Formats: sequence, structure tokens, C-alpha cells
Amino acid sequence: MKPHWPILAAASVGIQVGAAMVATRFVVAESGPATLAMFRYAIGALCLLPVLWWQRQPMRFARRDILPIAGLGIIQFGLLIALLNFGLSLIPAARAALLFASFPLLTMIVAALLGRERLTLNKSIGVLLTMLGVALALGEKLFDPASGPSPGSGLLGEAAVLLAALCGAVCSVLYRPYLQRYPTLPIGAFAMLASVGFLLLLSIPEGLFAGWNGYSMQGWAAVLFIGVSSGLFYAVWLWALRHASPTRVTIFLGLSPVTAGLFGALVLAEPLTLPLLAGLVVLLLGLWLAHRPERAAC
Repeated sequence: MKPHWPILAAASVGIQVGAAMVATRFVVAESGPATLAMFRYAIGALCLLPVLWWQRQPMRFARRDILPIAGLGIIQFGLLIALLNFGLSLIPAARAALLFASFPLLTMIVAALLGRERLTLNKSIGVLLTMLGVALALGEKLFDPASGPSPGSGLLGEAAVLLAALCGAVCSVLYRPYLQRYPTLPIGAFAMLASVGFLLLLSIPEGLFAGWNGYSMQGWAAVLFIGVSSGLFYAVWLWALRHASPTRVTIFLGLSPVTAGLFGALVLAEPLTLPLLAGLVVLLLGLWLAHRPERAAC
């Protein structure tokens, strides 16, 4: 297999996450965040099941691996989203996006601590440059008091977003042994199905299914796009994690806020600013540097 295929797969996921952010803006006002997440991953899992059947890949895991794989799914899709949504209720969205962009940095640290990766100068500088690119793309929104619901409640909201990023980083590293042991699609489908049960519980305070029939046609189209793309690209994400180091895969999540800005300009007629374009350039420089041959450890 050519070495650039996992890189292209990870990049496609970063772009999909950004597109899903834009689609979420269409429908988030019509549904609670936990209910929307439950629909997202239920649809995603249902999209993977026919592919499993067609490829004759049953979800058969060793008994000792069932709970860990389910737990990783619940943490990545349930706990992570709960923490992120809680943080977004307390701090501006732009600041949350920048903090969540620490995902690859935390992944690199966790992987190094667990002995899964070696810290290198190129990789470290590349990760920091992607965070700088996100910061430039967000620009003045980072400091705009009107860009979030409650800018004064900083520490708790920031801690929640950072903890959400840490949950994702830990899962990205811990998935690797199971991805070496089992095919990608069964793990993805089972992890998503496990998270749906957890998200059902989180949906109860939102009225569960009470308001689902209030979706507009455009809202349902957005939900279907988010769910189908999440299922398919999550399988792509796991495949990339199977064939490349966690840091080199997760660093492409830095593309998501920049992609959201570009799609927002195209689809929602949001302004396309110079800082956004400058941030994209710096981000791409960071990605290039992080994927250069590693020679010296730092």
C-alpha cells in the first residue's frame, strides 16, 4: 500500500468533520445536541451494517475485547460530545474550537507516554503550527465577547473542552491494538452502536423523541448527511489509524474548523476573511512539516 493513502484518508475525515459542522448549523436549533448526536451515530451505524453484510464481516470479538471496544465507542461518541457541548454552553465557540484543536497535541503526548510513538522535532513543530493555523483562521472571534453564550465562565468551560479533546486523544491511541486484531468496519459499527445507548440516556432531559417530528425537510436532509457521512468516514478514520500513527492521523482534524469556515462562506454566505486564508496556509505548512521524514527525537 502506498504511504500517502492513510494521509489522504485522514485528510478526508478532517474535511468531513468541517462539513458536518456546517450541516449541524442547519438543524441544531430543531433538536437538542444529545438527540442530534444519537440520530447521527444511529444512522452512521446503520449505514455500516449493510457493508458488513455485503463483505461478510460479522461482528465477532473475543470476549475480553467486547467491553473495551464498547467503552471506547461510548467515550468517543458519548462522553466526548457531552463534555464538548457543556463547554460550548460556557465559552465562545471560537475559543472552544481552538482548544479542541489541541486534539493532535494531546494525542502525541499520550502516545509518547504509552510508548506508542516517538516525539520528534518535525512532528512537534508541525502540530503546534496546525494549532496556530486554527487560531489565525478564527481571528478576532477568539476575543469577541459576543461570539459565545457565556464568555465570563472561562475556566470550567475551557476545562470541559480540553477534557473532551483528551478523551478523543486517548481513544485514538487505544484503538490501535484492536484495529490490528480485527477488521475496521466491525469495530466502527460496534463502537457506534454502543454509543447510541449512552446517548439515549443523555437525550432524556431534552425530551428524547418528543420533538423529532418537528424537523423540517432541510433539517432531515442535514441529519441524514451528518449521519451517513459520519458512519462512512468513521470507518475511514479507523482505517487511517490502523495504517498510520495516531498523531499523524489526528493532526488532520485541524482542517475541520478551517473547512467549516470555507464551507460556511460557500453555503451560508458567511464572510471569507483574510485571517481564514492565512490560517489555512499556516495549517497546511504544519501538516507538511509533521509528515516529513523523522530524523531527530526531541
